[in-house]
Amino acid sequence: MSADAAAALELAPDSGRIAKRFAQLKAEGRGGLVTFLTAGDPDYETSLEIVTGLPAAGADLIELGMPFTDPMADGPAIQAAGLRALNAGQTLPKTLTLARALRDADADAPIVLMGYYNPIYSYGVERFLTDAREAGVDGLIIVDLPPEEDAELCLPAMRAGLNFIRLATPTTDDKRLPKVLANSSGFVYYVSILGITGTKEIQDAPVRAAVERLKRHTELPIAVGFGIKTADQVAAICESADAAVVGSAIVSKIAEALDETGAPRPDLARRVLDYVAELAAGARRSR
Repeated sequence: MSADAAAALELAPDSGRIAKRFAQLKAEGRGGLVTFLTAGDPDYETSLEIVTGLPAAGADLIELGMPFTDPMADGPAIQAAGLRALNAGQTLPKTLTLARALRDADADAPIVLMGYYNPIYSYGVERFLTDAREAGVDGLIIVDLPPEEDAELCLPAMRAGLNFIRLATPTTDDKRLPKVLANSSGFVYYVSILGITGTKEIQDAPVRAAVERLKRHTELPIAVGFGIKTADQVAAICESADAAVVGSAIVSKIAEALDETGAPRPDLARRVLDYVAELAAGARRSR
């Protein structure tokens, strides 16, 4: 961690929920399940029902995607989810309201907002960080802000008491990695597959080697995402990583439970939460 980042944390220590959760997972001798879904997909009320049910279904950390019109890093499933949410009237203020509802329902579940910088910039950085903190958000993953732009959001976020979680990829070599890790906090999100989300199957051996390499460079927990769809895959990833991230597969379950008009079927939330419970069982039997 850089001196600037350390000073930022000294000014405003974070909530500690992310660190506490990973410490809990370590004490339990298992990996964790990180779930991603797009806020407001397929509509606000259904999204609220799913999101507030995630902790009981076994999600250890919860990522809420902030819908955006140009999601360049996302594959077809998450792009479609973002469009559904935007068409249903989801906005960044409503995403913060959703996060607040989750925090009201569960005091301990770590909440991470994931997305792109443009909506935050338009909202206003200081206002966004204040509102996110007040909503009970613990961390941010902003996929289009590289370390060279840390002054833009990363350091202000840390001063506001929010973890700034960085992405590492198969192309992040040993020369680049220290720069990526310098101001990271909370955990490191390892993107296991090159390309956009939800389009390829994950491979265990390369992931294991990558996690071992990352752990030589940082003491932060490592969460692995992209291409994970089954409980067996979650269990396999958690043999080496601290957590597995499932996003596109969960979002696809939402799409599968829409009727021919695109409206949610009555059992949509239950079907999604049952799937999350299956994935969580994989994390709980790891190691």
